[in-house]
Amino acid sequence: MTADTNVLVDALRGKNDAILFLGSSESVFSISVVSMTELYAGLRDSRELQQLQKFLTSFVIHPIDETIATAAGKYLNQYSKSHNLGIADALIAATASSFSEQLVTLNTKHFPMLPDVLRPY
Repeated sequence: MTADTNVLVDALRGKNDAILFLGSSESVFSISVVSMTELYAGLRDSRELQQLQKFLTSFVIHPIDETIATAAGKYLNQYSKSHNLGIADALIAATASSFSEQLVTLNTKHFPMLPDVLRPY
């Protein structure tokens, strides 16, 4: 399963539902490097930096390649206006699709291109 940034943010902020969900799965969660970028962009201090660096060791981090970039561009072409899809979400969706993983997100409406998006809580 690929975790979207919003689920990761909830876990980092100590939201119990997110922590329980991420901890209850028998599989290892993955994230896109885009989520990693978004998490680093939101840091406020060195304590949060240390917390984030430790947190990220729990995940498989998927890079972006040409296949993912192409798919994301196609998603943007098709859904940017109708679903307010941005580049970050398009890349995250394309990453999940490229690795044949289910996307876990709180914003299911941003991912009409994926057939089995899961809202975890």
